[in-house]
Amino acid sequence: MNLNHYQTLIFDCDGVILNSNQVKTQAFYKAALSYGEAAAESLVNYHIHHGGISRYRKFEVFLNQLIPPETTGLNLDELLALYAEEVRRGLLTCEVAEGLVQLRQQTASSRWLIVSGGDQNELRDIFRQRGLDSLFDGGIFGSPDTKEQILHRELDNGNIKQPALFLGDSQYDSQAAMATGFDFVFISGWTEFKGWQKYCNEHNLPHIKTLAHILY
Repeated sequence: MNLNHYQTLIFDCDGVILNSNQVKTQAFYKAALSYGEAAAESLVNYHIHHGGISRYRKFEVFLNQLIPPETTGLNLDELLALYAEEVRRGLLTCEVAEGLVQLRQQTASSRWLIVSGGDQNELRDIFRQRGLDSLFDGGIFGSPDTKEQILHRELDNGNIKQPALFLGDSQYDSQAAMATGFDFVFISGWTEFKGWQKYCNEHNLPHIKTLAHILY
């Protein structure tokens, strides 16, 4: 793949830049435990099957659709606060993708963006503390805006310039990329999407294990 063909590279965060999918899965489980283990497992299953969607939407679905009627536990604000506390601790210490700096050097003429389902303010703070923010000259974006909203907005305002490539690890990432006319590469090494091979084959999507493999 000729990366120099692209004016813009767009990265998902969890499972692409950071090995943080398990961090967030465990955080959802712990946050939901006030409703019982079965309810916590149901939220985890929903989270895994809807990778890339914001925490706000997932907890709303949890409270409105997944817990048994008349069940009591933490409210939405309390769930979000407990989840954020667990996630922050994990994001500050989890593994960073190998080859990231080399890839930035190889694509020095491209603009880089993060477009994530994670909380935008949280992401910007984590990337700053880990010394990664300077790599992403196009900005770091996340929820509560959806990925489609972010991509369309940044394309319309000229921050994303075509041709553009999105690198993600979920079905939602590929759908958001295709909806805005961007090329897409699936990153499989840290994904929680169990059917990714079949999905990539059915949609003729290129895939690599980690970002380091795109250097070769």
